[in-house]
Amino acid sequence: MDLTASLEAPCAAERLFELVDDLSTYPQWNGLVHNATREPDSDSAWDVELRARVGPLARSKRLRMVRTRCDAPNLVRFERREHDGRQHADWVLEAQVDPRPADGDGDPGSRLVMRLHYGGTFGGMVLERLLGDAIERSRPALLDRVS
Repeated sequence: MDLTASLEAPCAAERLFELVDDLSTYPQWNGLVHNATREPDSDSAWDVELRARVGPLARSKRLRMVRTRCDAPNLVRFERREHDGRQHADWVLEAQVDPRPADGDGDPGSRLVMRLHYGGTFGGMVLERLLGDAIERSRPALLDRVS
């Protein structure tokens, strides 16, 4: 499953990149990310807990995500990298931030494009809908953080 979402933000690309480059900020603006804690002695790995509710049921999933590429302030990529020696479904999150021309008042703008790839078979259309809904709800919260 692959999802892509975009957002136009009224801030400099560097400001927007600060938020998408650090997974520990995601719980502040993305309701699907319940918790994201940077691993001790690491600046590129996080323990992430995803949590979603489907009707009366709540499900959670823990992932170890590692920043595998960082071209600040424009591109960051996170990939699932577990330490338990078992095979796991791929999770890949990539965020591309590009500056936009200044508006009529001279204020900078930026555009965010996020791509999420999930290589597993769990959830199917239900998971795709949950992720899509979470993306829609996260847009205003992220805009609040950069404004």
